[in-house]
Amino acid sequence: MKKEKKIIIYSTPTCIWCRKAKDLLNQNKIRFKDADVSRDHKAAHEMIEKSGQQGVPVIDIDGEVIVGYDEERIKERLHRK
Repeated sequence: MKKEKKIIIYSTPTCIWCRKAKDLLNQNKIRFKDADVSRDHKAAHEMIEKSGQQGVPVIDIDGEVIVGYDEERIKERLHRK
């Protein structure tokens, strides 16, 4: 049985690229945690610690961080065992 990946998307409600990342995961029925960094200051700090970035989206897939919406890289990480 394949272990489910732990995915966190650090996002804001107004970010179109964040929405695209979430849509991509939802279309593929992949569960993720949506961390709204505009409201959750702890999540914002965590995002900056992980990525060194303040811009969103930041996507953490099993500890591998992707900054920005990079569809190919996201898909690659999702299919890695």
